Amino acid sequence: MARAPLSLKARAIGLLAQREHSRIELRRKLLSIERRSRAAAAVADADVTEASDQAEELEEASEAAVDALLDALAAEGYLNETRFVESRLHVRAGRFGAQRIQQELAQHGLRLDAEQQAALRETEMERAREVWKKRFGEAPPREAAEQARQTRFLISRGFAPDLVRRLLRA
Repeated sequence: MARAPLSLKARAIGLLAQREHSRIELRRKLLSIERRSRAAAAVADADVTEASDQAEELEEASEAAVDALLDALAAEGYLNETRFVESRLHVRAGRFGAQRIQQELAQHGLRLDAEQQAALRETEMERAREVWKKRFGEAPPREAAEQARQTRFLISRGFAPDLVRRLLRA
């Protein structure tokens, strides 16, 4: 006997149980799930010509259902953007610089508050040094090409260029 498909809310809670999600990210995932389930139901119930006519109506209904669900999840405390920012900081701070972390949060429509930004900037030199040591060891670069390679690596990780120069000179 086949199991009944999970409700949209159950899937959302399942995704949130795995890790924190931003509202934008969770909305995108749930819309994808909802579109697939509604499209499959529409194809099973209607002719192909009717399915193409109903596509726009299904899209609007899917977006409305997902937005209502997200509002309910936020009200119940399942979806919390502050928790998402803290989680992302905790996961990314050991490997990336402040610029990269801020860029990732901006993709989710979020920003660091002033306190979090200051704390991140205070520890940036230590974090850059740890990333550098882990990747290249403790010996400073001897050749200009090697120094350029290490600089590019650290900058690509989101560390500030002036901080990278100070680190490699030390």
